Amino acid sequence: MLGIGLMSGTSLDGVDAAVVEVVGEHEVRLVAFLTRPYAAPEHAEILEALADGGPRSLAMLHRHLGQWLAEAAIAAAERGGVALADVDFVASHGQTVWHEPGRASLQLGCAATLAEALAVPVVSDFRARDIAAGGQGAPLVPLADAMLFGAPEGPRTLLNIGGIANVTWVPTAGAVEGVVAFDTGPGVAVIDAVTSMLYEDLRFDMHGAHAAAGEPEHAVVQRLLAADFFEASPPKSTGREVFGPAYAAAVIEAVRAARPGASPDDCIATAAALTVRSITDQCRRWLPRLSRGDLVISGGGARNPVLVEGLRASLAPLSVRSFDDVFFDGDAKEAVAFAYLGWRTLEGMPGNVPAATGARGPRVLGAVTYP
Repeated sequence: MLGIGLMSGTSLDGVDAAVVEVVGEHEVRLVAFLTRPYAAPEHAEILEALADGGPRSLAMLHRHLGQWLAEAAIAAAERGGVALADVDFVASHGQTVWHEPGRASLQLGCAATLAEALAVPVVSDFRARDIAAGGQGAPLVPLADAMLFGAPEGPRTLLNIGGIANVTWVPTAGAVEGVVAFDTGPGVAVIDAVTSMLYEDLRFDMHGAHAAAGEPEHAVVQRLLAADFFEASPPKSTGREVFGPAYAAAVIEAVRAARPGASPDDCIATAAALTVRSITDQCRRWLPRLSRGDLVISGGGARNPVLVEGLRASLAPLSVRSFDDVFFDGDAKEAVAFAYLGWRTLEGMPGNVPAATGARGPRVLGAVTYP
């Protein structure tokens, strides 16, 4: 089956769209991929809706996101030379606007708008069923990690550094039993927020340049790591509700209190050090046999040399590799994963890993909107 996976993550940088051929339960082929960036007014609308949370702003954003998702899907199909008439389905994660683990998780991006624009079945609202079954609704990518991206010769750790960082330990390719997966905490969300607060013309720290120019305040990082989230055992998930702008502002305040005269780059370096330390500490604490196999990094944070080199140093001697070098463009990974989960929905197959989300058992995820 030929599908298009759509994902807009916690980094709020745009819509990722992947055209995917699902060959079978253990194999997919990436046909085409692109990111439709959010224009400045669109980005501002998302931030305003997240801050305001009023019914009108959320309703309008739901509709607009449906349009932006559709535009991304059409552009990805064109890039892959694929006619929409040949696409069997679209799987849309949408944009998370609220995630309260185990209680509620809301993703916007109107599936009906997508179905009208694309004239194909749309699978959406993936997280609700897992939550209804007692799970946290996240992370959901671990099933794709286990089925598609594990190593046949033994264990592999797959780390995605988006706005929030999440990790999956797969004992061997195709094995769901024994998978350990959870959110580790901030990925690039805090770094991005600190950067945009201190440099008004920047949304993020390109290539980690500002973090590399600063000196992290390690005492602040150590205090931040004492928070309840980091102490909690898996299953666990989180979002911008915890590691968002207010948290970033607190990081800046803490660095300046600890080091009067600290530069903006010192604050960004501290946020980057927090990401590296939290990922490292969480992996060492909760993942089994971490010294075996390799760790494969994807997501926007994989493009930040400060994060990657920090992880290589702190996780040594574990081999740290780029997802790009092992499979395909790592930026496409989560969009591909949701295309795969959408295929499983249409096939009537479970899409969650109960050990990762805490759900009572495997569940078929999502709702289908027909054209």
